[in-house]
Amino acid sequence: MEPITVRVHAWDPISAAGVISELRPRPEVRVVGPDGADPANVVVVVADTVDEEATKLLRVVQRQGTTRSVLVAGRLEKSDLVKVVETGVVGLVRRCEATPDRLVAVITAAASGEGSVPPDLLGRLLEQVGRLQRHVLGPRGIMITTGLSTREVEVLRLLADGLDTAEIARRLAYSERTVKNVVHDVTTRLQLRNRSHAVAYALREGLI
Repeated sequence: MEPITVRVHAWDPISAAGVISELRPRPEVRVVGPDGADPANVVVVVADTVDEEATKLLRVVQRQGTTRSVLVAGRLEKSDLVKVVETGVVGLVRRCEATPDRLVAVITAAASGEGSVPPDLLGRLLEQVGRLQRHVLGPRGIMITTGLSTREVEVLRLLADGLDTAEIARRLAYSERTVKNVVHDVTTRLQLRNRSHAVAYALREGLI
């Protein structure tokens, strides 16, 4: 198996050198330079706190598309969790727990698209996500599990049943323009080609 290529970013050279020295002897990973000349499967960001600079860098990594990000943080507050997840981080490690074995395990999981969160923080994260669903998204008809609103799901279900725009509008007591807008929003947001593709996507993902 090819080693996972890893790039390390830190705000101070001592932190960067410490993480790199832990990773270099490990055959599972290959550390590449910080200049970006070599592509990296995983970027490890080392920060004291989840501040504006850290979240900005994590968002930049997310925009690179194929690269996963892991955050090694000196201090993690309860309020930081959702903020970190929103940046696209898939692995989270406290600096005091970042042994070579633990760090390599989190990097390996991140490279395969799996998430890693310290067990005591996972409960807090789930609690915050549940509160977000109940108090913010739910009242707006949006389900966090699907990313689709209740109205969008209803329209896609009727499309899957073979109804046309006029029939869907009558069934749901919407205007035809509203139905067309719903379909357009879904296909645009999910980068789908047409109505048939939207229905196929929803069926495949178990949304309808």
